[in-house]
Amino acid sequence: MTTADAIAAAFRAHWAQIVAAMVRRVGDLGVAEDAAQDAFTAAAARWPREGIPPNPAAWLMLAAGRKAIDRLRRERGRRERDAAFARDVPAPEPPAEPEDDTVTDDRLRLIFLCGHPALASEAQIALTLRCVAGLSTPEIARAFLVPEATMAQRLVRAKRRIAATRIPFELPTGPNLAERLEGVQTVLYLIFNEGYAATSGDDPLRSDLCDEAIRLARLLHELVPDDAETTGLLALMLLHHARAAARTSLGRPVALDEQDRRRWDRDAIREGEELLAAAYAVRRPGPYQLQAAIAALHARAEGPAATDWAAIASLYGLLAGVMPSPVVELNRAVAVAMADGPRAGLALLRPLIEEGSLDSYAPLHAAHAEFLRRDGDAGGAAAAYARAIALTQNSAQRAELQRRQRDVKA
Repeated sequence: MTTADAIAAAFRAHWAQIVAAMVRRVGDLGVAEDAAQDAFTAAAARWPREGIPPNPAAWLMLAAGRKAIDRLRRERGRRERDAAFARDVPAPEPPAEPEDDTVTDDRLRLIFLCGHPALASEAQIALTLRCVAGLSTPEIARAFLVPEATMAQRLVRAKRRIAATRIPFELPTGPNLAERLEGVQTVLYLIFNEGYAATSGDDPLRSDLCDEAIRLARLLHELVPDDAETTGLLALMLLHHARAAARTSLGRPVALDEQDRRRWDRDAIREGEELLAAAYAVRRPGPYQLQAAIAALHARAEGPAATDWAAIASLYGLLAGVMPSPVVELNRAVAVAMADGPRAGLALLRPLIEEGSLDSYAPLHAAHAEFLRRDGDAGGAAAAYARAIALTQNSAQRAELQRRQRDVKA
């Protein structure tokens, strides 16, 4: 393993752990994140010369602790509170053993910190994607379809808000927990989605983000086992991620109808369906349960022809009723096109195109291209593919769209 590979692997594995530990120690999210970043910068400078340490996590944790204290002490003249705190902070020590995966996990505390209702909902999500999942500001900006500068300002404001309101680094309880669950669920699902369909880079999916989202969803489920939507969210993630091994081939995305279903993870599907049944039993249906039900219909189908697209379209109609969204309408249009033909799908898609809210959303144009191709409009399909290609940042997904465009033109 090269030094660069080791640093990248450490970042994926330990970023959130280090940020969370620094928040617990110094009580300032901005300082904690900066200290974690400084630690990885130091690793990039020193590991090529000194070699990869035997325990990268401990090395990074110790380096981040020192960087955090240095930052606090440098602010002594401007912020008296931080100066006093810095003098009292004990020297950090590397952890002797990895953290236990329990509901007291610092990373789960960090999610609730970032998802505090004192922050705007978009700020909650963006901050968690940055501090917990380790996504870069450009990646988060693309996920939100906003300019990078706008997202950078949003992140800075959110961290300042946390510092100003002194939001505690703790797991909420009682009514406070119930009112904050929805925001945390949204955050976890967006982390999963960034892994399931990476917005940038060379890989069409990032299993590390999917695995982290599932791990954190399990922790949340342990905390609130009777919450149907939390159970449904975990079921949804498992049912989607069960297809991971079949979703790519030689670095190329593989469409659902082309996947080798023998490679699907049947244990994950079984667990997802059991969780979904448990959520149904609570009799409080919600968006994650409906999406999990759609994923379960895909999982049960023995092949593309056996997929119950009419039922999937119906479920998307129910989902649109409880969670109105242009993306939900797009997915419903795809299901209707599969059930009733491309012209039926186009009839639902055209209002979305004319309305314009998804104009910068590549999947809209890719779906439009596919409907036009199936309806025999090669020229229109090629133009729609061109629009989707121009909007796609992920190189593997872009290459697949280019391949489809070439097939249409041939």
